[in-house]
Amino acid sequence: MLVLEGRPVELDAHLERLASSLSALFDAEPPGDIRKLVLDRAQGIEHGRLRLTVVPENDRLRADVTATEVEPVQVFPSPDRRIALRSVVVAGGLGAHKWADRRLLEHAAAAARNGEIPLLVDADGTALEASRGSVFAAGEGWLATPPTDGRILPSIARRQAIEVARAEGIEAREERLTVGDLRRGEVFLAGSVRGVEPVRSLDGVELGPPGEISARIAAGLRRRWLRVPQGEPVAVVAGGRRAGPPAH
Repeated sequence: MLVLEGRPVELDAHLERLASSLSALFDAEPPGDIRKLVLDRAQGIEHGRLRLTVVPENDRLRADVTATEVEPVQVFPSPDRRIALRSVVVAGGLGAHKWADRRLLEHAAAAARNGEIPLLVDADGTALEASRGSVFAAGEGWLATPPTDGRILPSIARRQAIEVARAEGIEAREERLTVGDLRRGEVFLAGSVRGVEPVRSLDGVELGPPGEISARIAAGLRRRWLRVPQGEPVAVVAGGRRAGPPAH
């Protein structure tokens, strides 16, 4: 999750999803006071990313937290920092839980060329999710994303992007998308650290440029993550942090 000025962004939502996975996988609750563990580790981090991991160890669950500073330009990156995706077939996807074992994704990233980001695709050609975010296609007044049908992570950023879209009067559809569908227009990722991340190409095919829809979703997520009241302008500095009070 993203950390801004010592505050883990959307901490409650991340803890709720973790608790749901632990209940489903191990029939267990999160160990100890992991909220305090996260908050303590986030202290002193100005602009960073934090990972909370819970793993079985000797018939119990052990929690671990790591956190690092990140470059502000990596959060809500500008259009000139668009990324390239490379499709990787993973039959059935990774499922509805975020696994601590990241070896499959690391191997896929290592096999990609020129810094491309893996896009997981099912054996039937269905686009599922990227290695670091949910995938969205956008068009005139609408956006679409794959459904949470057990093959993809129910991402916090994905859910919030859909909520922002509907609040903005944008048609938000959850439907099957193929690689061919994504190649026809604008594509962006939504992730809990980088926010909205525009995509430049997929498998070497240039995609449509960032448009109004992705800009409105990015602005809405910034507003939520920075806790800016509705109606107040979102002054963004350092890649997503709120600026200080206006000069008089």
